[in-house]
Amino acid sequence: MSMSLSEIGQIAITVSDVSTALPFYRDALGLKFLFSPAPNLAFLDAGGVRIMLSTPQGAGKVGENSILYFRVSNIVAVHDELVARGAASERSPQLAAKLPDHELWTGFLRDPDGNLIGLMEEKR
Repeated sequence: MSMSLSEIGQIAITVSDVSTALPFYRDALGLKFLFSPAPNLAFLDAGGVRIMLSTPQGAGKVGENSILYFRVSNIVAVHDELVARGAASERSPQLAAKLPDHELWTGFLRDPDGNLIGLMEEKR
């Protein structure tokens, strides 16, 4: 399979409190609120790129734990190919959320410096 990553699907921003950060991103910046599946998560739209606000998930500090998510069409195949190319697998693709119109699948890799790279597929 010949493939490359080219489309940013989501950017994760670590915040100290989602309920405090959400009004800033939604009201002050004018981003469209999408959904909040849990108290420590909120999703907004920034011109077609999803912004995920979350509290620290056990790694990193507020402001130092962002994740770049690439939107892909076959997450398992893409994950496996990138691992074969030398990326370190952090977590194999799995179902992250069941939404009314699709399932969100995510998987994670690490770059040579240990930064997280997310893969996401919206299965309809």
